[in-house]
Amino acid sequence: MTPVPPPSGAKSLRNWLRANKISEVECIVCDMSGIARGKILPTEKFLQSFQEDTLRLPESLFGQTVTGVFIKSRVLDAVEPDVILRPDISSMRVVPWYVEPTAQVICDAFYRDGRPVSISPRQLLRNVLELYSKRGWRPVVAPELEFFLAAKNIDPDYPLEPPTGASGRPEVGRQSYGIDAVNEFDPLFEMLYDYCEIQRIDIDTLIHEAGAAQMEINFQHGDPLEVADQTFLFKRSVRQVAIRHDIYATFMAKPYESEPGSAMHIHQSVTQTRTNRNLFATKNDEDSALFLSHIAGLQKYLPAAMPLIAPNVNSYRRLVKWLAAPINTHWGHENRTVGLRVPESTANSRRVENRVPGADSNPYLAIAASLACGYLGMTGKLKPTPSVQGNAYEKSGGLLPRHLLDALDKLEASKELREIFGNEIVSVYLEIKRAEHDAYQQVISAWEREHLLLNV
Repeated sequence: MTPVPPPSGAKSLRNWLRANKISEVECIVCDMSGIARGKILPTEKFLQSFQEDTLRLPESLFGQTVTGVFIKSRVLDAVEPDVILRPDISSMRVVPWYVEPTAQVICDAFYRDGRPVSISPRQLLRNVLELYSKRGWRPVVAPELEFFLAAKNIDPDYPLEPPTGASGRPEVGRQSYGIDAVNEFDPLFEMLYDYCEIQRIDIDTLIHEAGAAQMEINFQHGDPLEVADQTFLFKRSVRQVAIRHDIYATFMAKPYESEPGSAMHIHQSVTQTRTNRNLFATKNDEDSALFLSHIAGLQKYLPAAMPLIAPNVNSYRRLVKWLAAPINTHWGHENRTVGLRVPESTANSRRVENRVPGADSNPYLAIAASLACGYLGMTGKLKPTPSVQGNAYEKSGGLLPRHLLDALDKLEASKELREIFGNEIVSVYLEIKRAEHDAYQQVISAWEREHLLLNV
């Protein structure tokens, strides 16, 4: 039986925590990189802070790079004022991997005057969903999240290797859709499914992807904020399960030189709030004008939104020809060589699959960016290019940025996306990603030592 969330009232919440014998509560905030930050409180202290609205952390937690360095920002207050964290009780779940009963709850951040913190990734997604709501539209999304299992690697200079499964041997070739290859790690996935059930993470199918020990988990279609919460918690859960089986799980976009990268494909549709009708199909089961405009918005604005769906230097290593990843914004029906695929479907399930986002992206930012692009297309009544027949790798036009700096420049120049996202979060995000790129530029790679050291 799937555990139910706790009720929101303070007295009922206390009863829920007592009934589950919770001794500590992890109050979690998702930072720009998708990393869980926050505080761990004894249960009584959590209840007190919840009732008195006194749970706080510095605003600067949203100004950290993926390495944990605080940026020098022109936007963030230099004195690092506190912001108030308010737990979203509907997101509270039991943490299944601790011996001591522990709960986790995702928090929203607010300034002292009551305004939501505009640089919070979860708040950005809320803002985009509010734009849809004002039009009487309700988006529905379903991520497909890929990741690699890998043998433990404590030396970052040493390349990853596939882990050893039940047979005692690591994979040496690709096993796309291989059932026996998944079964090599049955104990891990049995634990993962148990953990997901305990946490009300609504995952669907599990398949083996193209890379060695590369897996994909599909999520059920649902409300974008709830799905983003589940994806955020799922990534944390997979890493914890893997460690308990003495291996690693990585959502890095391109962890192996010779293997495909890992994506987070986002299936998205839009329903009418009043009738729950899918607005992407006509009564005759044809693609609607709104659907085509949604695709056109993705085509036009995805290149500028790339930093939010391909956020790291490594992200762009994934986006190359012939390795199951898109290189452009072409679209087509039942075509996996395009960036925007329209699966075969009935009118009720008509959707577009955005194949560009990487598994390394922050789910709140990636879903918000993808929906924002489609929204701009719908409100602007944009027209898409003709759908691609055949191999999109051989088509010209619609190219995506090839590296992070190019993508950051495009985001900075996009007036439309800055207006939707807000100048503050865009500016802080640009500062973070440029600081990360500067840090990356200080590292000398093995390729440089191998080919330049004695040859140039």
